[in-house]
Amino acid sequence: MSGTSPIRVLLADDEHLIRGALAALLSLEEDLLVVAEAASGPEALAMARAHRPDVAVLDLQMPGADGVSVAASLRSELPDCRAMIVTSHGRPGHLKRALEAGVRGFLPKTASARRLAEIIRTVHGGNRYIDPDLAADAISAGDSPLTAREAELLELAADGASIAEIAQRAGLSQGTVRNYLSSAASKIPAENRHAAARMARERGWI
Repeated sequence: MSGTSPIRVLLADDEHLIRGALAALLSLEEDLLVVAEAASGPEALAMARAHRPDVAVLDLQMPGADGVSVAASLRSELPDCRAMIVTSHGRPGHLKRALEAGVRGFLPKTASARRLAEIIRTVHGGNRYIDPDLAADAISAGDSPLTAREAELLELAADGASIAEIAQRAGLSQGTVRNYLSSAASKIPAENRHAAARMARERGWI
């Protein structure tokens, strides 16, 4: 690839072994250059600001901020950097959030390094790649019936927190929290907040 600048890549994944292996395999590609690595959402943003990658390959679930949140920040701060999400949790709601955040690639972690390299090139070239199986799952699951506040409180309930704990963390009264969770459970529908949280998580709505 003489005379052509390599595609500058940021790799963000909190699993060091996976990230290191990917970096080593991608470095074998003549037209790709891994310029930075990160193990958390905030670190990914800091590395992106410092190194100005062409493509950011982001794990969906990272400490501090998830891949979609990082992608949304990159779109506003570094519009020339194209974001991709790799995930072992390809739930439908995640794909929808990713597309809304401007993510250009969405693929499972089961993809090979060679396939990942191809998709990095695709995304860098201005095109989009969505894994067909993940796209099909998203279509079959449909849109979430939950409001943003209902989803937020269900997510807090998913960890087994009590109404009092959820109210304190959300800055709401216990009665208001009960009303939101009851509304969410009736929309899903589910018999209680714990079942509603489990079902919403399975469908990728939280």
